[in-house]
Amino acid sequence: MSASPDGVGYRLDAGVAIIELRRPALDVALRGGLLAAVRQVGGDGEHVRAVLLTAQGKHFCVGQDLKEHARALEAEPESAFACVRDEYNPLVEALHALTQPVVVAVEGACVGAGLGLALCADVRVAAEGARFATAFTGIGLAADSGLSGALAQAVGPSRAAGLMLLGDRFGAEEAERWGMVHRVVPDGAAAAEGLALAKRLAAGPTVAYAEVKALLRDAPGASLATVLEREAAAQERLGATRDHRAAVEAFLARVEPSFEGR
Repeated sequence: MSASPDGVGYRLDAGVAIIELRRPALDVALRGGLLAAVRQVGGDGEHVRAVLLTAQGKHFCVGQDLKEHARALEAEPESAFACVRDEYNPLVEALHALTQPVVVAVEGACVGAGLGLALCADVRVAAEGARFATAFTGIGLAADSGLSGALAQAVGPSRAAGLMLLGDRFGAEEAERWGMVHRVVPDGAAAAEGLALAKRLAAGPTVAYAEVKALLRDAPGASLATVLEREAAAQERLGATRDHRAAVEAFLARVEPSFEGR
């Protein structure tokens, strides 16, 4: 994995772009490095068929570096929150714009903006000892990183309101029970399990995955007629792909299909 002074690692493994946070607090360098890594996925084009977001060390992400934030409040209070629009928002938008399936692997703490980043993923794996919290109200703030929308969609508006207002911590077992986490694994195994799932996705029908992501993204608030029309249009587009036709032939021949992403 390529080393970087900004604290973010990036490498390709069997069609999976692995983005690794090298320290837990989101300081300005780490935010910039993470955005650059997400954009690198687009630069690597067809070489990337899935993405794994993971972290080095015992914690996934503890959110904003509060020491750095305190210095900004002291030095330039009027611009201390410019990073939300200038850095966090572009990062979240870039993650959501990825057409490839995104897997996140969480060990240890995943709080504040770190939770917002985890909720940008399509599939979430958590270690048994992982712990989550919104954290923002604990320091007199509301939310950023898309957390208010993503959390409500993941666990429902009522539970999201309680978690955001009260700031209570919750564990991997609760996150799985609420539907926020896809799979819970033993401590220390989240990255390996996340990579296995990402490789499985990378070997699959990536064009279909992109359509699935778009349908899920656009479904909330849409009418039934709109959802049905979007699904019909997606099926028509996918029906013309080489992957679909080859998979149907493989099914009839009773062999495993091979997907090219075309």
